Amino acid sequence: MTEQNLLNDLSLMITEQRNPDSTNVDQMTALEIVSLINQQDKAVPQAIEKCLPRIALAVEKIVQSFQTGGRLVYIGAGTSGRLGVLDASECPPTFGVSPEMVVGLIAGGERALRHPVEGAEDNQEQGKLDLQQIDFSEKDVLVGIAASGRTPYVLGALHYANEQGAATVAIASNPDSAMAKIADIAIETVVGAEVLTGSSRMKSGTAQKLVLNMLTTASMILIGKCYQNLMVDVQASNEKLKARAIRIVMQATDCDEYHAIKALKLAENNTKIAILMILAQVDRQQAKALLAEYQGRLTDALP
Repeated sequence: MTEQNLLNDLSLMITEQRNPDSTNVDQMTALEIVSLINQQDKAVPQAIEKCLPRIALAVEKIVQSFQTGGRLVYIGAGTSGRLGVLDASECPPTFGVSPEMVVGLIAGGERALRHPVEGAEDNQEQGKLDLQQIDFSEKDVLVGIAASGRTPYVLGALHYANEQGAATVAIASNPDSAMAKIADIAIETVVGAEVLTGSSRMKSGTAQKLVLNMLTTASMILIGKCYQNLMVDVQASNEKLKARAIRIVMQATDCDEYHAIKALKLAENNTKIAILMILAQVDRQQAKALLAEYQGRLTDALP
């Protein structure tokens, strides 16, 4: 794409427009600046609310993928890519899933998480190659993330995923984007012009973070990774999470701390098994068998 074509494209994007409320931001006090940012941020949940049916449809596709051994794969560049990697990295400790179940890919690879990698987002072929590198298949779901909705790296990945017959989702902050036109599900969080023109890490990035939270959290809930509203598949990998596991057992069963710790020890620190042992009055092997029978759904496993 020529420089002139790119300039023309940017001139049409809502995310690249000047915000009339912030034209004199460089003359504001600190309090006035943060108050303005806070006021602008209030547009984010309103924009997401309009997208809820499409977000729910994406969740259903992700659940179907998980249930057939597929993965959720995020792909993006810059802030968008980092947010995808962040959401993916939080799934194993939160929901007790393998790191391969939710994957985050960023243009430029690991280095791009902390340092800009010049030109990485402009390489459409690399989006395809990065998916091939992880053996992406029709069982997986690809979520492309880009505020602009036109990032070549993400477009290349979406085209490749479509060719494989996989479900594809686009998250963008501009309407009728190139990504939206090729994805099965277009989630267009149109949050308006940024306080700093073009700084899409702000409202657009916030919208992306909230949508990604919804996609993984709702999907994990639907495949049985919680009991009531408790995070029962938490991995007690540090002192805080160990304490959290004890509290969750206590909250789920109304037992005291002593009995929660005892049950966790007998359950080999598996929070869900500990809860089922107490509530169903069974031993660890019986609890494991029950959970296996009901695909890990604690509510269904209870007598």
